[in-house]
Amino acid sequence: MTGDTVLEVRGAVKSYGFVTALGGVDLTLKRGEILALLGDNGAGKTSLVRAISGIMKLDEGDILLDGQRLALGSAGDARRAGIETVFQNLAVLDNLDVASNFYIGRENTWPRWLGPLGFLNAAREASGWTAQAGSLGIKALDPRQEIGLMSGGQRQAVAVARAVAFASKVVILDEPTAALGVRESAQVLGLIKTLPQRGVSVILISHNMEHVVQVADRAVVLRQGRVAGSLVPRRDSVPDLIAMIMGAAPSTSS
Repeated sequence: MTGDTVLEVRGAVKSYGFVTALGGVDLTLKRGEILALLGDNGAGKTSLVRAISGIMKLDEGDILLDGQRLALGSAGDARRAGIETVFQNLAVLDNLDVASNFYIGRENTWPRWLGPLGFLNAAREASGWTAQAGSLGIKALDPRQEIGLMSGGQRQAVAVARAVAFASKVVILDEPTAALGVRESAQVLGLIKTLPQRGVSVILISHNMEHVVQVADRAVVLRQGRVAGSLVPRRDSVPDLIAMIMGAAPSTSS
């Protein structure tokens, strides 16, 4: 591992009964890199991300952050280490407003000494959301707007902003443009491209090869629980990436 590596997975193995989800996966994520994680359904992407996110424990293997082995027993452990994940379901609550969803699990309460038993500081949450949204260049959203009434792109922007605000090392995005229109997808992709400037590395799971080409510095392909290869995603390398995903090409890297 080099000094430029922020996250490293070594020999990740995970089985569910007789089914091997991960068969010895090695993965590195460089500091300030946007890494696309590609593969067909069942390739092992979700299992790998769940392990890095602390949701699932590996049967074998290690996860290192800045060269230090992580002991992840929960998603909270990963968040405290500086790793935030935005899954496809976004983990937003439709009946809560924007600011409440932004601070979910990290609510601002007073007096501070009461911790989670204190009163909710709605004004501080609203101002915190407004400041973060402004720094990310997100179109102004009313912090008191109920998130269930918002568009898919706006909901995705809130979820990504929440991850970025509290991640100090790594943000993992699982199909962030799924079910979004062209304009909304462009807004989310533009936001993703700014994350390395904030000192955050990104793992992007996507089936949209055009989006991968637009934002990713490198692509790693998983197939049947193993790394099939890696390439720099360009328009002329898309056929090779698709061939690796389909198992129609030998493993390669660049």
